Amino acid sequence: MKSTLLKIYIFSFLFMTDFVVFAQPGTDDGSGGLEDDDPPPSAPINTKLLLLALFGVLYAAYYFRNNRQTT
Repeated sequence: MKSTLLKIYIFSFLFMTDFVVFAQPGTDDGSGGLEDDDPPPSAPINTKLLLLALFGVLYAAYYFRNNRQTT
């Protein structure tokens, strides 16, 4: 049981750090102004969407395969 949880924690840590590593740093100066000129976004949003969709499809297949009722 501990081995399985450890593997899940390690996988989750490595999977989540992938998103953090590619994040762009902010330029907040601490003034708290809401009417600041924001630069146009330079990071594409759709680079990890295929990976997210793949994991979603795999999870759905796993879920439905394990919860299929026999008739």
